[in-house]
Amino acid sequence: MTMFNYESTCLYTKYNNLDRKVIYFMTKKVAIIVTNEFEDIELTSPKEAIENAGFETVIISDTANSEVVGKHGEKVTVDVSIADANPEDYDALLIPGGFSPDYLRGDTEGRYGTFAKYFTKNDVPAFAICHGPQILIDTDDLKGRTVTAVLNVRKDLSNAGANVVDESVVVDKNIVTSRTPDDLDDFNREIVKLLED
Repeated sequence: MTMFNYESTCLYTKYNNLDRKVIYFMTKKVAIIVTNEFEDIELTSPKEAIENAGFETVIISDTANSEVVGKHGEKVTVDVSIADANPEDYDALLIPGGFSPDYLRGDTEGRYGTFAKYFTKNDVPAFAICHGPQILIDTDDLKGRTVTAVLNVRKDLSNAGANVVDESVVVDKNIVTSRTPDDLDDFNREIVKLLED
């Protein structure tokens, strides 16, 4: 018999009628919310950095097992539909830029903003680059937070109460934001650093 005890992060097993306790490490899971016309490298580069650091990524969009296609043709398979996604199953959130965040905000049920709110409200790491911080507006949790983004999103972030700065990467507690693909090295570094804490 094997059972998980998440509180002590140990795995208990029964072997030859002896109870044994085995220490195990749960891999952190990062949810990536995305749809068509994402900025390709703003998904692929952080995803690769996260996975190379030993963490798991899960693509979340409208329909599981479908493909979403980036602005430059990159295709990724959706692992979990937003309807079935429970934010409590994830240790962090990544929101790539491109046109994808604007499309996600157009979801008639507001599911992506609601999903993201779990992370901002509960101080769970949330990473957003370029147009990605638009989704954070829908959480209503940006007042007083310091963020950055691509130029044409900054006014909206400011109107949502955020302190907007023009820096390659900004870390405000659990929220990490960057401006453009030119900032990916800094963005990826801070993502991995926060995940490893």
